[in-house]
Amino acid sequence: MGAASKIQAKLTDKELISLFVGYLAQNGRPGIKVTACPDEKNRRSPDIDAIAGPYAIEHSSVDTVPNQRRNSAWFVQVVKPLEDEFDSNLPFRLTLTFPFEAIQSGQDWSEITDSLRVWLLNEAPQLTTGMHNVRGVTVIPFEIHVTKKESNRNGLFFGRFAPNDQTFPDRLREKLAQKTDKLSRYKNKCKSTILLVESDDIALMNDGIMWDGLRSAYPDGMPQGVDEIWFADTSIPEEIVFKDMTKAVAR
Repeated sequence: MGAASKIQAKLTDKELISLFVGYLAQNGRPGIKVTACPDEKNRRSPDIDAIAGPYAIEHSSVDTVPNQRRNSAWFVQVVKPLEDEFDSNLPFRLTLTFPFEAIQSGQDWSEITDSLRVWLLNEAPQLTTGMHNVRGVTVIPFEIHVTKKESNRNGLFFGRFAPNDQTFPDRLREKLAQKTDKLSRYKNKCKSTILLVESDDIALMNDGIMWDGLRSAYPDGMPQGVDEIWFADTSIPEEIVFKDMTKAVAR
C-alpha cells in the first residue's frame, strides 16, 4: 500500500539544480556555482540545463509507474479540496486509500469530491477505530480503504495502493536516453557530465528502488557521455536528499 501524505508544492527545475550545485559545493567541490543555463539560450535544439564550473548538468524526472504524474494530477484534483477543508477539523486521524487508478477520465470528479465531503461529515464520525473497507458511497465507483485511529496528529490523509508494475528499468532507460544524448555533446567539450534524476514520489520510490532500477536499466555500464548519475529525492520539499548513484551503474 502506498503511504498517505499531504500534497506538497513542487520545486522548479532551476530551483532544484541550484540546490544540487549548492550541495556539491558543500560536499567536496568547493566554489562551484551555476554560470550558464544553455537550454534557455539555445533556441535551435534541445540543450542541457546548467553549466557549473567544470560540470555539465542535465535534469530529468521519472514516473515510478506508468502514467503516474497524469494519474496523480487527477487524484489531486479530487482530494486536495478535502485535505484543505478537513486538515484541522477532525478530532481523530483518518486515512482514505484509493485503488491506484481509481480516478479516471470521464468521471465527474467534482461529484466524487462532494460525495466524499458528505461521507466525511456524516459517516466518518460514526466509524469505530480501526480499518474498514467502504463500498457503495454515492457516485463513487470504487472501494475505499479507511483507517481511523486516535493520534496526536489528527486530520485527513489520502493515499493510493501501489500497482504491480515491473517496467520501471525499461521506462527509465528510455526516458534518460534523451538526456544522455545532450550530455554527450558536452563530454566532447571536455566537461564532466552529471545526470540528475528526480522523483517526488514519497510512496513508491526510495534510493534503493532507484539504485536497482538504474542497475537493471544499464547492465553494461554507464551510458555513453555520462560521468555521474545522481538521484534527487524531492518527496519532502523541506528535506531534499541527493544520492550519488554512479556506482550502481559503473562496471
